[in-house]
Amino acid sequence: MNRPTTVAVTGLTVRHRRTVALDALDLSLTPGVHGLLGPNGAGKTSLIRVLATVAAPSAGRVELLGRDAARPADRTAIRRRLGYLPQEFGYYPGFTVREFVAYVAWLKEVPSERIPAAVERAVERVGLGGRIDARMRSLSGGMVRRAGIAQALVNEPDLLLLDEPTAGLDPEQRVEFRALLREVGERSTVVVSTHLVEDVAAACAEVTLVEAGRLAWRGTTAALTALGTDGEATGSATSPIERGYTSALRAHRERVGAAR
Repeated sequence: MNRPTTVAVTGLTVRHRRTVALDALDLSLTPGVHGLLGPNGAGKTSLIRVLATVAAPSAGRVELLGRDAARPADRTAIRRRLGYLPQEFGYYPGFTVREFVAYVAWLKEVPSERIPAAVERAVERVGLGGRIDARMRSLSGGMVRRAGIAQALVNEPDLLLLDEPTAGLDPEQRVEFRALLREVGERSTVVVSTHLVEDVAAACAEVTLVEAGRLAWRGTTAALTALGTDGEATGSATSPIERGYTSALRAHRERVGAAR
């Protein structure tokens, strides 16, 4: 059974002054959990921001959930079906968790009669039910991150974009979060940008590797792991998938070097 294409990016280019963050990138995604990997400065956050419709591309075409993100009316419709957790997000410290997540639900145009139940469900899913009426300023860093995940989930998004979502979470919370991603990915398209390869190995079915704004490698988690199965540990790359990540990056750099 063919799954619908929910993200279709063609020739995506993003420039920041004289720096090219994304260089004519093509990418197509379907429902499921997708890991986005790459070194610091590879263009991961730039890609997530464009997919979240908070940044406009310098060139290229972006279609999300069957709509053209360049059209204002389509962009509004996309945002109703979108969940987004940036690396850093703003909130009113005096808000309770309930108020913060409800405010985002209102912004997403969740029907008012559904908001209370939607908020409680989202907060329970991230394990903050016991702190739902606590002020945001009273939360630990990990709890704030979990509240951020809750606001991204509150509208039951068809496209969920998470930028370094496990920052600040302890090991047990990360395990619970990976299970949550797999659950959401059964019906939605989830994109997780991270530098933690083990999170991708545990939660993602497919992996996209970018470097210097270009697509370096694309395939299943199993295929990336297979690239490192026969290799020896080098530096901090001790697991097969970490070695596969290093191997894929090395091969991409060799191709780029040979093309020059």
